[in-house]
Amino acid sequence: MKKILVVDDEPSLRELLTIMMRKEGFAVAVAATRTAAVDALTKAPVDLLITDLRLPDGDGLDILRHVKATSPETVVIVMTAFSSTQSAVAALKLGAHDYIIKPFDVDELRIVIRKALEQQQLRSENLLLKAGFRARYGIEKLIGVSPRMVAVMEMVRTIAPTSSSVLITGESGTGKELVARAVHALSPRRDAPFVSINCAALPETLLESELFGHVKGAFTDAHQHKMGLFEAAHRGTLFLDEISEMAAAMQVKLLRALQERRIRRVGGNDEISVDVRVIAATNRPVEALLSEGRFRQDLFYRINVIHIHLPALRERAEDIPVLARHFLERYGKEMGKVVRDLAPGTLEMLERHAWPGNVRELENVIERAVALETTALIQPERLPATLTSPAAAEVASLAPGFRIDDHLHRIEGAWARQALDAARGSRTVAAQSLGISARSMRYLVKKHGLGSHDDNH
Repeated sequence: MKKILVVDDEPSLRELLTIMMRKEGFAVAVAATRTAAVDALTKAPVDLLITDLRLPDGDGLDILRHVKATSPETVVIVMTAFSSTQSAVAALKLGAHDYIIKPFDVDELRIVIRKALEQQQLRSENLLLKAGFRARYGIEKLIGVSPRMVAVMEMVRTIAPTSSSVLITGESGTGKELVARAVHALSPRRDAPFVSINCAALPETLLESELFGHVKGAFTDAHQHKMGLFEAAHRGTLFLDEISEMAAAMQVKLLRALQERRIRRVGGNDEISVDVRVIAATNRPVEALLSEGRFRQDLFYRINVIHIHLPALRERAEDIPVLARHFLERYGKEMGKVVRDLAPGTLEMLERHAWPGNVRELENVIERAVALETTALIQPERLPATLTSPAAAEVASLAPGFRIDDHLHRIEGAWARQALDAARGSRTVAAQSLGISARSMRYLVKKHGLGSHDDNH
C-alpha cells in the first residue's frame, strides 16, 4: 500500500484528501505544520507528499528540500493559491513533481497522484533492471584465469570508455554477446539501451526494416510506423551478431548508416540522426570472406576499429574447472540442490573433452548434471555419453594440431587390437568379427605392430 502524507493547515481540506485517498487504496497521514511534517517524515518515509506552500510556521519549500535531501525517491506535489504560482515554479526547480492550484478539482488531483506514482514505479523498476543488467552482464561475468581470457578482460576494460566500433570474433558458444554486454555495461552509455540482433536470423528485407524501421504503407504488412533498432539504441549500443551473414546490399546500407550516423526508415524520405556504438560479432573468419568477395572491405574496416578474439574453450583448458564450478554453483542455487563440487573422475572427463560447443556446451552439461545428481558431488555417470563413451575419450582432443588421419589411425588400431584380444589372438576369428578378409586383417596386424599375437591362427 502506497503511503501519502498530506500537509495543510486547513482541517477540512486534510479531512477531504484523507477520505478521497483512502478510497483510492492509499495509507494516509496528515500534518498541519512544517515542523509536524518534518517529524512525520523523519519517523517514516512516504511514497508521496502533498504539501501547501504556505504554512503557519514556515514554507512548504523547506519540507521539499528536506524530502529531496533525505528521501529523493519520494514524489512531491505542491498546492498553492493562484497568486503564488511563482512559488510553485520555484518548487518545480527544487524537484517537485507537479503543482496544483487551489481551489482544485478532486478528480484532477486524483489523476495527478496516479500519474506521479506510476512514474515513480517505473523509475524504481528501471533502476532494478539496470542493477540486474550490470550484475548479469558486467565484467565479473567474464570468467577465466587463462592468460588469453585475462587479456580479453583487460581489453574490455580498456576500450569500454571509448565509442569506437568493436568486432568480436570466435567460435559459436564462446561468449561473444557476453563480451559485448560487458563493454556496454562498463561504458558511459551504460544507462542507455543495449540492443541486440542476429543478422543471420532474418532475410534481407526484414533485417532492413528491423534495423532502420519503416513508415506506414512501405510494404504490404506495414500498417503503422515502426521504429528501427538504430533508433531504439540511440545513445546506447547496437550489437550486430553474425554480421558476416548479412547480404551484400544490406552491407552497403549499414555502411552508410555508420559513416553518416543517420538512417532512413524503409519507405520514408526523412533522415534521422542516431548516436549509436556498434559492436559486431561473427563466428567465421572475416579475412576469408573478404578474399572471397562476400564481405565488403570498407565495412570491415569501419567495424574492425577494435578487434577482440575469443579463444575456443579447448584453447584455454585451465578455465574449464573454474567455469564448471561457476555453473555448478549457479544451477545448484536455482534448483535448490546441495551439490558442492565435481568428483575427480568427472573433472578429468571435462578436461579431456574437445568442447566443440565451447562454454555454452559446458554450461548445458553442468546444468544437466546438477539436475540428475543425487549426491554432494557430480559423478561421472551424470555426464552425457558424448563425454563418457570410449569414442569420446579417443577424440579427447580436437586441440590445435589435431589431424584426422592420425585420429583414424588410432581408432583403427584400437579396434584391431580389441578384436584380436577377444579372439584370443586368432586373426581369422578377429577378421570375421570385424567383417573384413583375412588378408585385410594381416595388413592391419602389420600396420599397427600387432605381431605379438599368434600368427598360426
